[in-house]
This record gives sequence, C-alpha cells and structure tokens, in this order.
Amino acid sequence: MTLPLLIDLSLPLVNPVLKFLLLLLIILLAPILLNKIRIPNLLGLIIAGALIGPYGFNLMERDSSIIMSGTVGLLYIMFLAGLEIDIADFKKNSGRSLVFGLFTFLIPMLLGVGAGLYLLGFGTLTSVLLASMFASHTLITYPIISKLGVTKNQAVTITVGGTMITDTLALLVLTIIVGMSAGEVGQEFWLRLSFSIILFALIVTLLFPLIARWFFKRFSDSVAQYIFVLVVVFSGAILAEMSGLEAIIGAFLAGLSMNRLIPRTSPLMNRVEFVGNAIFIPFFLIGVGMLIDYRAFFKDFETIKVAVVMTVVAILAKFLAAYATQKTFGYSADQRRLIFGLSNSQAAATLAAVMVGYGIVMGHEPDGTPIRLLNESVLNGTILMILITCTISSFVTQRGAQRIALLSHADEDENAGGKDKEERILIPVVNPETVEELIALSVTIKSKNVRKCQLYALNVLTNDNSDTGADKLARKILEKAVVTASATDNKVQELLRYDSSVTNAVVSTIHEQKITDLILGLRQNLDDSQSFLGELTEKILSQNNVTTLIYKPVQPLSTTRRYLVVVPDRAEKELGFALWIMKIWNMCRNTGAKVVFYSSGHTLSHIQAIHKANPIEAEFKEFSDWDDFLILFRELRSNDMLVVVLSRRNALSYHRNMNSVPKYLSRYAKTNGFILIYPLQPGAGKLSTDPNDPSILLG
Repeated sequence: MTLPLLIDLSLPLVNPVLKFLLLLLIILLAPILLNKIRIPNLLGLIIAGALIGPYGFNLMERDSSIIMSGTVGLLYIMFLAGLEIDIADFKKNSGRSLVFGLFTFLIPMLLGVGAGLYLLGFGTLTSVLLASMFASHTLITYPIISKLGVTKNQAVTITVGGTMITDTLALLVLTIIVGMSAGEVGQEFWLRLSFSIILFALIVTLLFPLIARWFFKRFSDSVAQYIFVLVVVFSGAILAEMSGLEAIIGAFLAGLSMNRLIPRTSPLMNRVEFVGNAIFIPFFLIGVGMLIDYRAFFKDFETIKVAVVMTVVAILAKFLAAYATQKTFGYSADQRRLIFGLSNSQAAATLAAVMVGYGIVMGHEPDGTPIRLLNESVLNGTILMILITCTISSFVTQRGAQRIALLSHADEDENAGGKDKEERILIPVVNPETVEELIALSVTIKSKNVRKCQLYALNVLTNDNSDTGADKLARKILEKAVVTASATDNKVQELLRYDSSVTNAVVSTIHEQKITDLILGLRQNLDDSQSFLGELTEKILSQNNVTTLIYKPVQPLSTTRRYLVVVPDRAEKELGFALWIMKIWNMCRNTGAKVVFYSSGHTLSHIQAIHKANPIEAEFKEFSDWDDFLILFRELRSNDMLVVVLSRRNALSYHRNMNSVPKYLSRYAKTNGFILIYPLQPGAGKLSTDPNDPSILLG
C-alpha cells in the first residue's frame, strides 16, 4: 500500500510554498557556490534564474508573482540609488552628470540608428527605437557598489545622475515613437506631456518631503515607517507612469526626495537596505534570468545576426561614453570601469522599450501575419544583449569597485594617523523616552576611519534607588539602548554601576573606559531657574575634560533640515577644535542636512579651509558679537537645530555672555532641539587634535 503524495511535485511547480522555498535556496546558495569561482553574486542569480526558468529546467514559470516581486526589486534598486547618493556631491557635480548623461545618450543613439539602418536594414522609426534601447541602462550592478562602500565616489555620483538623464531621454523617445505610430504627435501631445512631467517632478520633489517629515515626526513605529517608505516608492513610480515616463524614474526621484529624511546611520536605512538586498532585488535578478531563451539563437541566422549586432553596438557605445567621460574629467581607469560597469547593463528600460515596440503593429503581410515595429529577432536579440551586458558589467564593476575600495581604505589608514586612533563614546541613559534619540546622535557623530569606535550606555543606581524595581528598570533602559543601536548594525556595551554619586560614577567611567566623547541628555522642561542644565549635568561638566555634547531632542534627527552652528571667536586655536568639528561633519554627512556656521571672519576662514578639502552642504555667516546673541534666533526656523559651541572658563574662546545662552535657549528655542558642545580641554583624548589636520574628517 502506498501513501498518496500530498504535495504536487509536477513541473513547473505550482505549490506556492515549494516555489518560495526554491527561490530562497537560490538566493542563499547561488552566491556561496559561485563566489568560489569568482562570479559576482548578481550574475549568479541571473544564471540561476535562467536554469530554473521556462527555457531551462522549467522548474518555475515566470508568473505574476515573479513579475510583481521583480518589479519591486527594480524599483528598489533605483530608489536606493537616489537614497544613498550624496546630495552635496550630486549638486556639485550636476554639470558632470549632465555631460555624462548626454554622452551615454547621444553616442548610443548615433551608433544605434546607423546600425539599424545600414547593418540590419530596418526603417527609420524602428532604428530610432532600437537606438533608444542602447541609450538606456539599468543600475543592476549598483548593489556591488553599495556593498563595497564606494557609493560616494565621484564616478558613481555622476553615473547615477547621468542614468536619470539618459533613461528619461530614452523613454521620452519611446513615448514619442508610440505617439507617432498612433498618429497622435501634435501640439496637444507636447503640451500634455510637458505639463504632466513638470507636475510629476514638483509633486515628488516638493510635496513628498513635506509629507514624509510630518509622518516621521509623529510616528516612530519602525514597521509603520518602513511601510510608509514603500508607499513613497510606489507613489513616485505610479506618478511617473501617469506622466508618460517609466516607473523607474519615479522611484529614483522618490529616493532623492527622501535622501535627507533617512540618515545613512538610521535604523530605517538599515531596514530598507536589508529587505531590498535580501528579498526584492534578488527576485528581480532571478526574474531577468528567467527571460533568457538560449534556444532562440539556434532557430535562424537572422536572430543570431541581430543579437550580435545589438550586443556589440550596445557595449561599444557605453564604453565610448565612459571613455569620453574619463578623458573629459581626468578620471582614473578604475573610475572609468565604475562608469562603464554601472551604465553597460541593459534590463528594465530596454525590456520596456522592446515589449512596447513588439506590441506595435504597423501593418500585415498578405497572409495576415502582423508586421511589428520590432520583430521577433529583435525581441530574442534583446534577451541575449541583456545577459551579456549584465555579465560584463558585473565583472567590470566588481573589479573597479574593489580596487577603489582598497585605495580608499589605504588612504584612510594613512590619514588616520596610525593605529592608535580610537573613539569611545559614553551615553548615560536614564529616561527611557530619550534613549533612542541619544543613541541616534551617538551613531550619527561617530567616525568610520578610526581603528575602533566603541559605544557605551551607562545607567547609575545610587543608594536611594538601588531596590529591585529600580534595578529592573535600569536594565530595561540599557537593553533598549542595545536594541536601538543594533538596529543600525552598531554594538553598545552596557554599563550598570552602583555608586553613592551619579557624578562620581560618570566621571569614573570616563577614566576607566578612556572615553573620548560624552553625550548627555537634557531634561525636557526648561525654565529660567538658576540651573538650566541641572545640578547633576553641571557637576559632570566641571569634573571631566572630554568633548561633551548636551542634547535636547525635540524631533528626530532625520527630520532636521538645517544645523545652525554658532562658533566662538578663536575656537580654532584650542586643542579640541578638530575633534568637535569632526562631529559636526559626521552629523551633516550622515543626516544629509545643511549646516550654517556663524562665527568671526578669522575663525570662519579656518572652517572654510576644512570645507574645501572635505565638502559638505554648508553656508558661512559672519557673527562675532555674543552680546547680541538674540539676533541668531531670527534665523531659526521650524525643523532647524541650534548647535552652540561653548567653552569652559579661562579657555581661549570663552566669552562672558556664554553664561546667558541657557536663558536665551529656554525662552526662544522651546520648539527647537539644540546641542551644546563643550570642547576637549588639555589632558584628554587619543585622537589627533591638530586643528590644521582636516584628514580626521574623512570618517
């Protein structure tokens, strides 16, 4: 007697559990197995998709679930490209992005039209559409760039910016050709297209950030925030389609609009990248592989001819564009590899164009066979072109990115001043409501180019609150700090101390753990009483000499639009100048917010010299009269954070009116968050403290 088989194992698989298990096994095993023979992960997933697809072993069909997941993955790639781009560099290099965008559009268009007319014998309309397919590209290899940490390289920045330009132009060509084939291209067509594109761009770039900032201020739930991000991605995509563009343009623009609101060090960014790289992007790559039909190239010579011409022209055109960009801006060979590797892979926009062209019927043969704008040979040739360009792009991008990453790490080690460079940040946590923001600030200001950066969360129990209930609460607060940091892939060491004095416990910890930076949270209810900071905070300040940040959070760091940094005159002459300004640089880089420096002309010149070597989005305004400190509050807007660099008595940059700053803050900054910085004083810290050493800002 045989038991009935409860699971249908016939091919292609129909059981959703089996299908999903198969996909997960591919995502897990393909990179592991293929890495041994040095095949890039994403290429391994494409090959795996070809093997299990309908033209391989037919284990799975490319059904609606694969198409939907793949679409999400494609939009995710474009969204991450916009999200991770450095806005300051993007603006600074917008001209270069435009030049590359025109190179990588016009060169393929010229070669493509020529190849279509003279090598393949196509008509003008078909040749133009074919050329637009060569001009567009998909950032399939962007995950390699992201994984190796070279997304900030200028070559990557201009390539991502140029991608938006060339894809937009290529898809506009597609839109126009569709209109021409239907006889709809006229004045009304151009007006409608222009109006819809402008309206779409305004909604995504202006309205989306306003809604997102409002949402993040009011909803801190991690699941709700992630779902909101997905809503933004797909809203941008659908608006792009409604305006006559492809969804990938909308996803990229949505990423740019959210760039400043999802800091690189935030738990939300970690979730966005994790889910995309673990699930959605691999699904897209597997789906691309399932399109590959190797049998099509054995049907007739015409298919092989078209495929070879398309592939050679596409690769040659993209290489020439990358080479022209390299020579124009004096880039290295590795940067050229990055540009070529990122821009050579054909997928999304190319597939969209070929499917649209294949669906346009221009007439019929005498036997009734439809005459398509793009025939079946072009359709099959496109699949081969996608496979070969993605393969080449994977190897070239990985090689260029690895070499640049190695050179970058070598430069950082050289600039870091040796292996003794460490950063140890202490965060005393008492109030469970402010733990997340204090940890967020510590993660935001920490540097990357130090040998070791350790975060410590401290809770102190005194004789007055050492009962069992207080002990449990203290441990819960410390556990919350650890969980919050782990969501950003950072580790926090828990410290629970029993002491008769909180001040003694904090100061002792600073000495025992060799702390370089101290972050203190400020009580929320501020008034004009004699002790603005609180007696405890003032005692800690008076008994330690490390860089100290006193933080009053009002809204999440991610929603801060500008940091207004007030710097006293001659601050650059003090020992701790380079250390605290490094924190400002890290904060601006990681949150994407703009910084406005207020100081005397002489001090501003030193800060501007550092800015020239390490550019961020910054503005410089002269201010030296601390007796007229109130004038600064006229500049303060909602979503701004005030950062005031103070000084201990008898220090070189000390001003008598610094004592009045707390009173001003309690009266005029009730709805704004602020940070008070007390710089390092002699006798503390291991980091380089040379105010003329801007290399420490590379973290």
